[in-house]
Amino acid sequence: MKVLVIGGGAREHALCRSLSQDPAVTELHCAPGNAGIAQVATVHPVDQLDGAAVAALARLLAADLVVVGPEAPLVAGVADAVRAIGIPVFGPSGPAAQLEGSKAFAKDVMAGANVPTARSYVCTTEAEAAEALDAFGAPYVVKDDGLAAGKGVVVTSDRAEALAHAASCERVVIEEYLDGPEVSLFAITDGTTVLPLQPAQDFKRALDGDEGPNTGGMGAYSPLPWAPEGLVEEVLETVLQPTVDELRRRGTPFSGLLYAGLALTSRGTRVIEFNARFGDPETQVVLARLVTPLAAVLHASATGTLDQLEPLRWDEGAAVTVVIASEGYPADPRTGDPIEGLAEAESADGTAYVLHAGTRADEDGRVLSAGGRVLSVTATGTDLAEARERAYDALALIGLKGGQHRTDIALKAARA
Repeated sequence: MKVLVIGGGAREHALCRSLSQDPAVTELHCAPGNAGIAQVATVHPVDQLDGAAVAALARLLAADLVVVGPEAPLVAGVADAVRAIGIPVFGPSGPAAQLEGSKAFAKDVMAGANVPTARSYVCTTEAEAAEALDAFGAPYVVKDDGLAAGKGVVVTSDRAEALAHAASCERVVIEEYLDGPEVSLFAITDGTTVLPLQPAQDFKRALDGDEGPNTGGMGAYSPLPWAPEGLVEEVLETVLQPTVDELRRRGTPFSGLLYAGLALTSRGTRVIEFNARFGDPETQVVLARLVTPLAAVLHASATGTLDQLEPLRWDEGAAVTVVIASEGYPADPRTGDPIEGLAEAESADGTAYVLHAGTRADEDGRVLSAGGRVLSVTATGTDLAEARERAYDALALIGLKGGQHRTDIALKAARA
């Protein structure tokens, strides 16, 4: 199988790493890729938002499968352009990807599918936003209706800050605050069959102790030893399958990766949000534990044959990933700094490795920082404590001027 992955972040590096280890994959390509992906796949320049350009590249490479990683190309309809030339593609259509592209659309789908979620108001004026904030009270949850790269949500007890965020967006969803721990649960679907993966938890705040500004994610771990028994089965029955069924009923079938962000509240499991693609950095730990070869699973989603797959096999151990971000992230990330120690951080036995997010290679072959989140240092172990120790030991070998990371990823769960 010849596979083309679209994207250039750590999520795509994790996908490429797994696909490169799959015996069924005879050629692996990625566009635009990054310095790390270039070590496991042939990279190509492409505008990932240009469906015609992506489809042309897929045709040129005679790809058997195209995997669209990020949300923006999916919402822009890139998967549709590839499907139109008859190449199987992993990722939803543009209309189905509105499940992530519009928070208001997602709320409407959840209402139609009777999926448990927070009560909410859709607001387009400052007066409407003020009324909604007062209706729910603090803490205030204000979400940009459109795509915001994981940073369009403000949760605050400061009404003025909440109102200011609402005013900066064209349309917002203001909703009641959901208490309880958060869980990310991915599911692969072909529009009918839904195959849940293993749950993970990520860390959104920039600083230890969940302090500081919201980010795209500073680390993640899997499994969740504290999660209630039967959680995956419950979410499949009450959230994932009903949502897929509702989208098919509406004439916008969803195939690809359906990501449910969940809150385990005192009143039961509630959906915080849906995403239409693999999450970053949770993908890094979920794929680290997946034993089943990945290509056939993604291809089955793209071709409507998921019901013919054998059950997925998982490593019984644990995985932890810690993000190294550049100085100034998330407000004003500094780029262009050389990264040292990458080879040293890779363990010989494969239990610790580095996934590139925002990197590029210069003309001398040096790897430089090229984004806010620069690297995801990922490790596996027999349990969370061992995986965590290996991840931080590897991270200590990497040098990036001004680089920052959290020191408490998976700490509480590992001690439990």
